[in-house]
Amino acid sequence: MSQTRVDTHGGAGELALTGPTLRVRIPRSGDAAGLFREASDARVTRWFSWGPYESEDQAAAYLERLPGERESGVQLDLVVEHLEAGPIGITGFSEISRRDRRATIGSWLGHAWWGTGANREAKALMCHLGFELLNLDRIGSYTNVEHVRSQRALERLGFRREGVLRAFHRHGEQSLDVAVFGMLRDDWQAGALRELPVTVSGAPPALFVSPG
Repeated sequence: MSQTRVDTHGGAGELALTGPTLRVRIPRSGDAAGLFREASDARVTRWFSWGPYESEDQAAAYLERLPGERESGVQLDLVVEHLEAGPIGITGFSEISRRDRRATIGSWLGHAWWGTGANREAKALMCHLGFELLNLDRIGSYTNVEHVRSQRALERLGFRREGVLRAFHRHGEQSLDVAVFGMLRDDWQAGALRELPVTVSGAPPALFVSPG
């Protein structure tokens, strides 16, 4: 495994993990314009319970609620930032159980970044965060049963399909089935995602770190 850590004793507000072309980091209010640009595309938000964004104010409102979610330990969302192009999406952990050492990952990227390897790099950075810094034993993921592209992407990254949850996700007036995927610590340690070089700065909020 190739990996570099720097300044891991920095403040949690400065948390950032940087790979060859991307960085995942704590969001800032200035990210609203970039997130609005990417998530105003209906193709990006097709499978979500929100969007597409119709104004930058919606992206700003989303960013405004994130500090409270971090402070309460509910959700840890990070901006996916291309080192040259700026913010291109969001990735984060929810359904966090410190006792069980598990969390669920969710992500979206702007359409221009689909098929470029950005998803793979962002997931590798998040797996490093989850397994190395948060001390997780499991990272799960959901995707709509009809979203074949997402399922194939997860499988290529080393996530295993584990079953289907019926009527699990509310989307408009419908309750939709979702496929469940999971990656365990042993899967990650034996897989290719662990080989990505990662530079870490800052530290994750303590409420998200599982005891170990």
